[in-house]
Amino acid sequence: MRIATYNVEWFSNLFDDEGTLLSDGGWSGRRDVKRNEQIEALGIVFTALDADAVMVIEAPDSHRKRDGARALENFAAVMGLRTRNAVQGFVNDTQQEITLLYDPDRLTARHDPQGTPPFDAEYHLDLDVDAQLDRVRWSKPPLELAIETARGTRFRMIGVHAKSKAPHGAKRPDEIMRIAIANRRKQLAQCIWLRERVEDHLDAGDPLVVLGDFNDGPGLDEYEKLFGRSGVEIVIGGEGEPRLYDPHAEALMQRRLGGVSPTTARFWVKDRWLEALLDYVMVSPDLREAAQNWRIWHPYDDPDCAALPELQTALLTASDHFPVSVELDI
Repeated sequence: MRIATYNVEWFSNLFDDEGTLLSDGGWSGRRDVKRNEQIEALGIVFTALDADAVMVIEAPDSHRKRDGARALENFAAVMGLRTRNAVQGFVNDTQQEITLLYDPDRLTARHDPQGTPPFDAEYHLDLDVDAQLDRVRWSKPPLELAIETARGTRFRMIGVHAKSKAPHGAKRPDEIMRIAIANRRKQLAQCIWLRERVEDHLDAGDPLVVLGDFNDGPGLDEYEKLFGRSGVEIVIGGEGEPRLYDPHAEALMQRRLGGVSPTTARFWVKDRWLEALLDYVMVSPDLREAAQNWRIWHPYDDPDCAALPELQTALLTASDHFPVSVELDI
């Protein structure tokens, strides 16, 4: 069974309020990309990915007049994908939902939030050791799912889109630093909250997959030294704790790759391209042996993607992130 996560930049802009694809020459939310170009590229990528379940990050918006899950199911029908069912959790107001698109012949999935507080509520912790509790909220609450495969295997899945640390809107150096540090504190707080939920499942013996865009990773920026650990390291777990596993995160934490680092996202910033490892598929210890063939569908670094010009171009056109997948024998 192939499980994947894919952050699709401004997927919502490709649909009208009825969930119908806007396959025209209008501009998408992507830089210099038309809507019909992005739609065609996404069809190629999702078809090549051929996953049994895809955790779509920045999925189509849901609110009183829009149904993002229905929009994704319409997309799947147009593209002839077997991942034709969609399930969402807590709806947010950012136009970027978290939605699982899955093949109902291979598994069933239902929104099943756990724990206290739920991810759509507030979490209180002292972020700066001033004896005052800070209030933390997810702008995009994680999607908690109960999954059962066609074989009858049950496991938990949590889709994540953690706080961005980018100092959007800041111009002066002092303002950039202040906002970047504040955003990192919020991102770390979200990851601490998520780690508590992970530990609840590990303590209960639940097989678990945690996947999505963490906007973070080991050694990603200079502020990591200020806080000791990256958010990804917090979610994975420290020494002496039950640990989740993702080989790309593990390689960076142990610095086994030297000067070569895996990347899952590619951004145009000012006058150059920047790449980073932001997207992960983490599995619990009891799924470690069943998990193999982690793959970042990078248009240049993955040999199979690079060897197919149509897929390579589609990956670059479809989003500023690339899919990450794992094979699970369950």
